[in-house]
Amino acid sequence: MPDQFLQEFVSDIITRLDENTTKLKASLDELVEADIWKRPNEHSNSVGNLMLHLAGNIRQWIISSLGNEEDLRERDKEFATDSGYSKSELAAKLFSTVAEAKKIIQNISAEEILKKRKVQGRFYSGVSIIIHVTEHYSYHTGQIIFWTKLLKDKDLGFYTGVDLNEKNETR
Repeated sequence: MPDQFLQEFVSDIITRLDENTTKLKASLDELVEADIWKRPNEHSNSVGNLMLHLAGNIRQWIISSLGNEEDLRERDKEFATDSGYSKSELAAKLFSTVAEAKKIIQNISAEEILKKRKVQGRFYSGVSIIIHVTEHYSYHTGQIIFWTKLLKDKDLGFYTGVDLNEKNETR
């Protein structure tokens, strides 16, 4: 794998993780403590559940597999929890996990990114693992944004003043 490709891939992944973290922080700023554990219905998750789930997923897929740490994930608890963490505790847990994962991604070698690892009973390359985590983080970030907009009945302004037709020429 050419170094330039690996550098571009890692740079783009870090950009996407950072964009989603920024959007999550903006969403959390709109929510009060009572909003964190609200569920739209019994078949849906709260913001708190989604944040625990994201932290668990990122820890399992990046930190445990690519970072060679023990996998201690208890996935069912991520969805069963209905209290016990404040908004700031959840934010600290998730965002420190993202920061730890980013360090692993930023330091991955070409050999390690191509190596297959077993996660959730299947084998994936480092590339596949990183793509999975990035899309999974984006997917649930979108759910949290949507739920925040429903609760607060407001636009969160992510694209205010941004020309969506402008090409990114800086990279």
